[in-house]
Amino acid sequence: MKLPASLALLPLALLAACNGAGSDNSTAASAPVAAKPAPAGKAWTDVVSATPEGGFRMGNPDAPLKLIEYGSRACPFCAKFSAEGTVPLKAGYIASGKVSYEFRDYPIHGALDVAPYLLGHCLSADAFFPMLEQMMANQPTLLAKVQEVSQSAVALGEPTKVATAFAEGLGYLDFVKQRGVPEDQARACLNDKAKIAVLAANADKANQQFNVSGTPTFILNGKKLDSVGEWATLEPALKAAGA
Repeated sequence: MKLPASLALLPLALLAACNGAGSDNSTAASAPVAAKPAPAGKAWTDVVSATPEGGFRMGNPDAPLKLIEYGSRACPFCAKFSAEGTVPLKAGYIASGKVSYEFRDYPIHGALDVAPYLLGHCLSADAFFPMLEQMMANQPTLLAKVQEVSQSAVALGEPTKVATAFAEGLGYLDFVKQRGVPEDQARACLNDKAKIAVLAANADKANQQFNVSGTPTFILNGKKLDSVGEWATLEPALKAAGA
């Protein structure tokens, strides 16, 4: 099985492949949307489910404002957004029921992104976002040996072998084991060829629908937010949409 075309990029200039969007996006102001209480005994931030598009959504599934992030677990700009935006996004917007937030893995670095994607989806729905946030927070450590590991990993050719080599060499396998994922379960996920094909197909769909060219890319109610790549520019767009 060859690496799908959209995942075949060698991770040579890895950190340069992400984007740090500027702040010139403008969004027309909309009327405020109404908050909605969470189900009894729950908070909207605890309501998480998989989506047909291959992502995971947090919050009110019927929220009037639906935010999607196409992100890479190896992208420093995605990690920056996670560090700066996760807490205020949850507390100020998702918790109110006004905004739902969906994360969709996008392999901007090709083969490098496959291992953390497979392991990040090797979990129950309620563990998805905690693992995502921890991968983002620990990104510098996890990517410390990326140049050392890349050449030998990609040379293996077969996608599941490449994913396993990155997972072992960069420490992702130990990382998820330390957080409660049994090793046999993790290795089974790393050998899931169907899941790799889903990642490639979803990336192709994202390219066709939204022309995703970097990460993070944000979609609000089906519209790509141009020049929005950090919390400082995303929050004004949410407010302008009525959040």
